[in-house]
Amino acid sequence: MEPINELIAVRKEKEKALKELGIETYPQDRGPYITTEEISLRFGTLSHEELEKTDERVSAAGRIMSFRDFGKSTFVHIQDRKGRIQVYVRKDVLKNPEYSIFKRFDIGDIIGVLGRVFKTKTGELTVLAEEIKLLTKSLRPLPEKWHGLKDIEERYRKRYLDLIVNPGVKEIFIKRAKIVEYIRRYFNERSFIEVETPMMQVIPGGAVAKPFITHHNALGIDLYLRIAPELYLKRLIVGGFERVFEINRNFRNEGISVRHNPEFTMLEFYQAYSTYEDLMDMTEDMVSSLVYELYKTYKITYNGQEIDFSRPWKRITMEDALKEFGGLDISEFIDTNRLTSYARELGIESPEKDKRGKLITKVFEELCEKHLVQPTFITDYPVEVSPLAKRSKDRPEITERFELYIAGMEVANGFNELNDPEDQKDRFLQQIQEKEEGATMDEDYITALEYGLPPTAGEGIGIDRLTMLLTDSPSIREVILFPLLKP
Repeated sequence: MEPINELIAVRKEKEKALKELGIETYPQDRGPYITTEEISLRFGTLSHEELEKTDERVSAAGRIMSFRDFGKSTFVHIQDRKGRIQVYVRKDVLKNPEYSIFKRFDIGDIIGVLGRVFKTKTGELTVLAEEIKLLTKSLRPLPEKWHGLKDIEERYRKRYLDLIVNPGVKEIFIKRAKIVEYIRRYFNERSFIEVETPMMQVIPGGAVAKPFITHHNALGIDLYLRIAPELYLKRLIVGGFERVFEINRNFRNEGISVRHNPEFTMLEFYQAYSTYEDLMDMTEDMVSSLVYELYKTYKITYNGQEIDFSRPWKRITMEDALKEFGGLDISEFIDTNRLTSYARELGIESPEKDKRGKLITKVFEELCEKHLVQPTFITDYPVEVSPLAKRSKDRPEITERFELYIAGMEVANGFNELNDPEDQKDRFLQQIQEKEEGATMDEDYITALEYGLPPTAGEGIGIDRLTMLLTDSPSIREVILFPLLKP
């Protein structure tokens, strides 16, 4: 195989020669062109004989993906945003340019084609080219046909190339767009208002996480990329919107893994005069109907496991989940020292630093998460890990909160919003005293609560993780067009 630099040099020489022949190598061209899909829909059902009788010409454009030269004739496949179609180029049929000039084109070049449609002996729909126009000269060869672009990191770094040579990748992002479109429609139909809240914030808030810090020169202050939009969205509920949602970008200065990217997309929504049980019902309805919209079934496969999204979904408290999936009765661990020792045996780091509620949550995550394959709502989270959620009336040590797990992965988090300003202030202070990452006192948010936040329930759903599930993608980087990578 020739070194890449030599191949580029050859292509540059070809470009130079084409220019000398008066061929524009980067013309501005607008067609009109129809897609390969439109050609298939219009002509695909016609027989060879019916196609022979029509004089209709089609004009299509795309990137050359294959090039089979037979001397006085050539077969190429061109690819556009909708698929591929074969083009047959014959020396005696091609009117413009001369056949010898066309033969200087390369795989990767983008061309426009005008011609009549026919079917080959094998039944493949093909355009017999009468005119061909070079639209863009490609100076770099595409990855070699049989091995392609396989290196995962190279795929993410050169996503443009990944999209060209791996058709399945484009389908993932088309599906992602459909998922977001469906969610937006779902909320619009239920009288929610879509809003935008600041990405740069004076103080970090809305979740416990390490923020990214930037600096505003004109104001002379540090700003934080948002961890979550929660506190701003609830200010809007105070202001009277009552139903709001945002499909937003969040930023957390933390690790990278198959489930975590420092920049990620969340859906957050808040509904006044409702409870977290209402949001569980809504989430079930929205996600199950979304799955059916995409696949016309409620059952899909993720990572080799069948996931059934038909309703109702399992709902179970954290304590009961520990019993059912972990074989652990937490009521037998009243002594926190005993619980700390047990957590250490499970391999949980520095459990002695954590309060009881946080320890219980970490033990749950270690023992139970991997068993939550089918859609399952875990409810009744300890107050120590739920600083913005309302306490249970009957058990003040737990909150009216749920998390949704699917395929062993947390996908959503929702709760009845804490609207008691004194309780909220105490929780903020507790976080600060415990030096939790990103913990701050948002005085203005407390002021907003003092004006009165109506009974409200709110939820966040991870769009990236939901897309992973609905496209059977093993890593979050497969569903983010340009994931963060080390240079």
